Amino acid sequence: MENPGYRTGSFDGDDDDDEMVDIAGVTLDFSTTDDAPPLSSGGYEEYSRNSSSSSRAASMNGNGPTKLVDPLEDPVPGVGTYEDFNTIDWVREKSKDRDRHREITNKSRQSTVNLLHSVSDAFSGWLLMLLVGLLSGALAGGIDIAAHWMTAMKEGVCVVHFWYNHEHCCWASNETTFQERHHCPQWQSWAELITGTSEGAFAYIVNFLMYIFWALLFSFLAVALVRAFAPYACGSGIPEIKTILSGFIIRGYLGKWTLMIKIITLVLAVSSGLSLGKEGPLVHVACCCANILCHLFTKYRKNEAKRREVLSAAAAVGVSVAFGAPIGGVLFSLEEVSYYFPLKTLWRSFFAALVAAFTLRSINPFGNSQLVLFYVEFHAPWHLVELAPFILLGIFGGLWGALFIKANIAWCRRRKTTRLGHYPVMEVLVVTALTALIAYPNIYTRMSGAELISELFNDCSRLDSSQLCGYQQPANNTDTGVGNTLPDRPAGPGLYTALWQLALALVFKMMITVITFGMKVPSGLFIPSMAVGAITGRLLGVGMEQLAYYNHDSIIFKGWCSQGADCITPGLYAMVGAAACLGGVTRMTVSLVVIMFELTGGLEYIVPLMAATMTSKWVADAFGREGIYEAHIRLNGYPFLEPKEEFEHSSLAVDVMRPRRSDPALAVLTQEGMTVGEVEALVESTHYSGFPVVVSQQSQRLVGFVLRRDLLISIDNGRKRQEGVVSSSQVVFTEHTPSQAPDAPPPLRLRGIMDLSPFTVTDHTPMDITVDIFRKLGLRQCLVTHNGRLLGIITKKDILKHMAQITNRDPDSILFN
Repeated sequence: MENPGYRTGSFDGDDDDDEMVDIAGVTLDFSTTDDAPPLSSGGYEEYSRNSSSSSRAASMNGNGPTKLVDPLEDPVPGVGTYEDFNTIDWVREKSKDRDRHREITNKSRQSTVNLLHSVSDAFSGWLLMLLVGLLSGALAGGIDIAAHWMTAMKEGVCVVHFWYNHEHCCWASNETTFQERHHCPQWQSWAELITGTSEGAFAYIVNFLMYIFWALLFSFLAVALVRAFAPYACGSGIPEIKTILSGFIIRGYLGKWTLMIKIITLVLAVSSGLSLGKEGPLVHVACCCANILCHLFTKYRKNEAKRREVLSAAAAVGVSVAFGAPIGGVLFSLEEVSYYFPLKTLWRSFFAALVAAFTLRSINPFGNSQLVLFYVEFHAPWHLVELAPFILLGIFGGLWGALFIKANIAWCRRRKTTRLGHYPVMEVLVVTALTALIAYPNIYTRMSGAELISELFNDCSRLDSSQLCGYQQPANNTDTGVGNTLPDRPAGPGLYTALWQLALALVFKMMITVITFGMKVPSGLFIPSMAVGAITGRLLGVGMEQLAYYNHDSIIFKGWCSQGADCITPGLYAMVGAAACLGGVTRMTVSLVVIMFELTGGLEYIVPLMAATMTSKWVADAFGREGIYEAHIRLNGYPFLEPKEEFEHSSLAVDVMRPRRSDPALAVLTQEGMTVGEVEALVESTHYSGFPVVVSQQSQRLVGFVLRRDLLISIDNGRKRQEGVVSSSQVVFTEHTPSQAPDAPPPLRLRGIMDLSPFTVTDHTPMDITVDIFRKLGLRQCLVTHNGRLLGIITKKDILKHMAQITNRDPDSILFN
């Protein structure tokens, strides 16, 4: 239980000014945070002063003998709370909530007021979910609208209504045609505004320079705001959310300042044109909203385990508003993010995701009255033969996912261990300039990630003017298809141009995403990964389409693809490729398939999506079982026990516990016989965050376990509230006070802060069972006994270090206890 963060007297949070902790590659100072401080902060000192003054007054007035303070009968403020960068005790938190609920239920039978209080307590969770859904949906809608407007600002401005983006500006114009729906006199490029013309080399250079200028300005503002006001607002946020949901405490990560800066800088980062998305950070935004709203309800404010149930539901809300996929969001939280997900949380997640999706739909940020991000309307069914190219896309997605994780982690490790990490602002500006310089000449890299994916998912119709629909119309083919569908046709010059531009865009996206993800700006990975897969899928789809057109009489196509029919849908291949690449990077399966069909509305294409996603996961797992979020958790040294990871070593609890054979004896407290001075000396001489309580030093029979923080607070409280407590006063953890000499100072009873049922295992318990106990119960520590005698202790950090040693990794990379 070694923890340098604990120090003698460090129970009020004010002496942590020098505590500097490295998270996500940046050194941060947490002397001040805007998140909820430890529950002992603030009111505890005032309470202690009032209590000590009242006890002195009682003593002076001669109100009888001194009353012994017992934390069990008279709760002490601050006991049962946690320091920053500590792991919560899930078992204790659940027990506290059961006791609270039992007390409310018993009181509800006594009066109508208590009955109403019981009803309001029962419905407070649903009310909280309603507020989280409303707030998250409103913020997501605002982020979408602002990001679309600022992205369009890099290329021009709407002279009539400057707050319109390019698409809305031309929608409002009466002079817009369907074939040229992106051209209207109300929208003017920067070259038209500055030089008066949009043609020629000079106009192109002006637009190019203005594009780079806006990109650099947006990215500089984003990284500067993150650095100055909220260092926790950088990155995706999902690795930290996973760690927090596992029970770890990072104060300020879900606070008000982080939320405000994350929203502003997310819009700026997306608008700068960097290869990143806003979908992952929206999970962080939704969890910030949930954490802030939790403070309105005592049930969630004072119980860390209950708060994490709300945060699990908030993660579902984040995906719901990111993609317009409420069911996929619930499954994403269950499969990818949550550590503890009871059935009650499933229902509330579903409700919150529903409210958030309804709110987003009401705002209508896309202006098309649709909730889904990339609505598709494919007319041709897929054929069994096409499963082969779909599986090929799955193989590519798995290979790309494994390659991306290794390359990105290597780059992030280089950023953390070299001087590159000391210049985050310069790194962001250089990457932005490089991205803008290379992206602008290519139409498919110039457009935003969401716009690119929408273009690649598109199925060519009769009036489509996209370059990807630049087919030739055969002279001998008079069959023009049925309805709005078109038969397979030979590729024309426009399509060939689009294909080589897409090939260049694919190489560029694959390389630039590696160095972009992990920079000190909000950056999501969903859209860049989907863009890589969609480009690959579209290229393969066009290839299959041309193969079917020129070889419709071959064995492969004969019987289901006749001449003049619409056999192959390239947009479907883009959709399957996007799912494959995203699955290879994140290792999602069920939730990914549901998100994809909610995202596109393509319900009949579930089987191709399932085939590609499973193939992608199998191929990627062959090179390493952890996804990108688990890799970043491991890189940053967070104390996270991955539920999906198997423990296959045959070690025993005695091999992992401390103290080792060569270490000094375990520091313990005895249930009686130790004085206040001896206990304080023991606390000062060690850095452990808890102490086992035994019958005596000779017997070592286990009685219970006491946390260091609770011990310090209780001793300080006893000195102030109980008259006569001095260094020679006896500290007792027994139910009855032992007999003492008449002139002895009164004892300090601390049985109320002791955990009488600490989890124990025997020295011969296999470690795979011990690891399962830690995962499923969320333990902080477990005591090791032999025939009832205390031998040692195992903490979560000990298990993580042991697992790191087994896999030949640095065990000291686990940063926190």
